Amino acid sequence: MERWQAAGRALLHMLVVWAVGTVTIAVLAGILPDFRLQSADGDDFTRIGAAAALAAGAFGLLNALVWPLLVRALLLVPAIVLALLVYLLNGVMLLLAVRLVPDWRGEIDPPTAVLIAAVVSAACSAASGTLALRDDEAYRRRLARMAGRRTGRRARRGADAAAPQPPGTVFLQLDGVGHDVLLRAVRDPARAPVRGPARADRDNPPLMPTLASWLAGGTHRLVPWRTDWSSQTGASQLGILHGSNFDVPAFRWYEKETGRIVVCNSPSDAAELERRARSRPGARGLLEEDGASRGNLFGGGASQLALVLSAAARRDRRTRSRHGYFAYFSDPAHAVRTTGSFLAEVVREVRQSTRARLRGDRPRVPRGGLYPLVRAFATVVERDVVVAAVLGDMLAGRSTVYADLVAYDEVAHHSGVDSEDARQVLARLDRSIRLIARAAEHAPRPYRFVLLSDHGQSHGETFAARYGVSLRELVLSCCGLPAGGRRARHRRHRPARLTARDRTEYEIEAEAAREEIAGAEAREAARAALHRPERAPAVHPPADRPIVLGSGNLGLVSFPDIPGRATREQIERAHPGLLGVLAGHPGVGFLLVATEDERGSVVLGAGGAEHWIATGEVVGKDPLAPFGEGAVEAVRRTDAFPHVADIMVNSACDPLTGEVHAFEAQIGSHGGLGGGQSRAFLLHPADLPAPPRPLAGAEAVHTVLRGWLEESVGPQVPVAGRNPAA
Repeated sequence: MERWQAAGRALLHMLVVWAVGTVTIAVLAGILPDFRLQSADGDDFTRIGAAAALAAGAFGLLNALVWPLLVRALLLVPAIVLALLVYLLNGVMLLLAVRLVPDWRGEIDPPTAVLIAAVVSAACSAASGTLALRDDEAYRRRLARMAGRRTGRRARRGADAAAPQPPGTVFLQLDGVGHDVLLRAVRDPARAPVRGPARADRDNPPLMPTLASWLAGGTHRLVPWRTDWSSQTGASQLGILHGSNFDVPAFRWYEKETGRIVVCNSPSDAAELERRARSRPGARGLLEEDGASRGNLFGGGASQLALVLSAAARRDRRTRSRHGYFAYFSDPAHAVRTTGSFLAEVVREVRQSTRARLRGDRPRVPRGGLYPLVRAFATVVERDVVVAAVLGDMLAGRSTVYADLVAYDEVAHHSGVDSEDARQVLARLDRSIRLIARAAEHAPRPYRFVLLSDHGQSHGETFAARYGVSLRELVLSCCGLPAGGRRARHRRHRPARLTARDRTEYEIEAEAAREEIAGAEAREAARAALHRPERAPAVHPPADRPIVLGSGNLGLVSFPDIPGRATREQIERAHPGLLGVLAGHPGVGFLLVATEDERGSVVLGAGGAEHWIATGEVVGKDPLAPFGEGAVEAVRRTDAFPHVADIMVNSACDPLTGEVHAFEAQIGSHGGLGGGQSRAFLLHPADLPAPPRPLAGAEAVHTVLRGWLEESVGPQVPVAGRNPAA
């Protein structure tokens, strides 16, 4: 009886969707001048309706049978190009569908076919989704298709008959959302009260109502954790997923032995950092046991990867970064919806940036060029594909999933930590979390949801805007080197002929210019999605020019002409007065340099202040005091890294407001110490053991997450087996 009822519901579902497609085609034929379902002499209503029904049926069959094979054949095409080809190929299938109608008497132009195919796909998708909401099995099948999973009847029977499975775990990383930002999002109303506090509380839910209900209902607990000195995704996520982020001093740094600039969001560099982490004694991937990594910089030992940057440089058919796009774009309706949302987000960014410029908002950074497209990619395309992949992992019964949602981090960099733009992104993230949580009702095993962030963000005017000079220009001028002309130089095209020395210098300056224009992590993810080649790093820089790099409000200065790590004494001999100028600058909080003194490295501050980090001896006013608890331990740990820069520069921090000054073009920044960037969050089910307090460092977070996975009842094994094609 249950089988007959399921078959009846499926038949009714198909008939309703077919009817919607028929009506849509008939209506479009009536309003579009280049599309007719009848002959020039006219036909009766019955013939027109039959032609519309047959065309809709043929189009549906082609979408169901041909489209998945067609998209898989185009898997090597860059993701964004594939999204655009969806429209053309969908139009071609509509042309083929109408030609399959017996005694076809109408007319249709190819451009019109593309439009009709998009509208029909969207209408049928909306109807199918509405019906699926009332049918659990249909909803489950739709979500499974959405992520490219096919659970056959045999697999479903086996899962239903199997013994109860231990709970799986879904880790959702809300990139850049600090502890205090999340706390405000679950407490403060979504809109400003306009009718009194009492009425507003009742009619106006919190900005993130799903997470607010979890906390209010006692199902989850919220705890903060303190990041390492390098408070950025590369260091934090590497430590969380692989248990070690040793020797990752910043988002980008210079390695003297190879003469390369390493950048965490470069696919080849991310792969190398992952290799180094896995080679560390005791390091172990968080996702090694039937895990899936979605939208991350690193794989975490997972066997299933999608949109993972460290895998983008690989050529393995199952693990390349673009492989996850097939699962999403195998349904043409998703391309229609995502493209519409993408264009709407571009328009939203242009409108918001224009309004901010007209209002004269301060601080403000440039938001033109390609940034609207990068923002739309991070907040729409990457979000939709990652959420679809997580849904598919859950419906396949995978044991552990770790996914990164980067939308807030990208917008907050350019709009501000608490801006209205960023608040809107938080509200949309909450809806994505709610969708994932509801899908767990249809999964073959129970799931626990752990939400966390890799870092927060700190607000503040950029160093260059506040003081009229960039850190690089300040260092070069103190070294007696020309610092002007870089911006003018990069407004022109690269010269056709350059000497080897000039070419390397040009590449280094180009990297510095890119930092000031757009330093957010989503840029390289978009390039990987477009299948664009990596930017070649600068090698063998001129020996007489220091390398100055920025990582949020953390600056790194390296001297290629000084072998090994330069000491305070060597720097003073080569560039007298440089350390004094930097330490005394009002925009600089402190410097870290090695010394030839037996006490080791020292932190320098204004007015001759010193903090010897090995002994704890402080001379004058402690330069680390404004950066709060844990600053000394964070600096001491970084000082032991082999690739720590010759001079580590941390910007000043206002102890009252937490404002910092980024060395990149970001008004919401992270990468160093100061403000909310060092205070991340961990939101975990209440039935899991509480993590130790204070929880400091990404490696400590890995230990907590690993402990939770190991305490699960029974071994973490997949429901559908370990076959990657399952």
